[in-house]
Amino acid sequence: MIITDTHTHLYSEAFDDDREQIIQNAIDKGVKRFFIPAIDSDYTQAMWKLKEDYPDYMFLMSGLHPTHVKVNYKEELQHVEKELDNRKYYAVGEIGIDLYWDKSYLEQQKEAFKTQIQFAKKHSLPIVIHCREAFDEVFEVLETEKGDNLYGVFHCFTGTLEQAQKALSYNMKLGIGGVVTFKNGKIDTFLNQIDIKHIVLETDAPYLAPTPFRGKRNESAYVCNVLEKVASIYELSIEEVATITTENSKHVFGV
Repeated sequence: MIITDTHTHLYSEAFDDDREQIIQNAIDKGVKRFFIPAIDSDYTQAMWKLKEDYPDYMFLMSGLHPTHVKVNYKEELQHVEKELDNRKYYAVGEIGIDLYWDKSYLEQQKEAFKTQIQFAKKHSLPIVIHCREAFDEVFEVLETEKGDNLYGVFHCFTGTLEQAQKALSYNMKLGIGGVVTFKNGKIDTFLNQIDIKHIVLETDAPYLAPTPFRGKRNESAYVCNVLEKVASIYELSIEEVATITTENSKHVFGV
């Protein structure tokens, strides 16, 4: 049984004291594929160190996280473009719009999102979307870029059934993480109305740890808790869901 964590920040400073052990814990539980989203250029070297240390397990993305779209965002976008031109990446992400922390860079976030979607199309890569309190704004950009060459993952999906169906209409898979285990998470109430062929699993480690670890540091091994919850929602075995969601991830990322 191979389990895939489609979204984990294993290069985060949160793992500086025990990164090797955290990764081994996940591997021991059957997590053999780790997809690593970017934040900004400050983390590029650490991401490639991960790939160097675990070449058979780590699959990197390049991108500018929306909360890091600041005054220098054009220089950051140039860095993303250069990386995509010169190194092997499996997605452009995580990209999108975040209006939770700061609304003052909304127009720049939209521009950066659209630009990076175009980078992904140029390189025939999927996108991995970060959306927080910004569904309308994200859908607005996706509408301008929709087509057969637009596809990817709606990371950490926390929207409604209607928003899920809208995301699927843009060729997106839904990234399901720890929120599905929360009592107030809500997505567990309708997830089985979405065909499981549209679902991939993730942790977003070190953030959003699932129950019973909620509020603590998340880690990739905890994708197994997400797997168990999704299996119960779909009334399938853990093995079936691991296989299906890993195949779904292969379909998106091409590996």
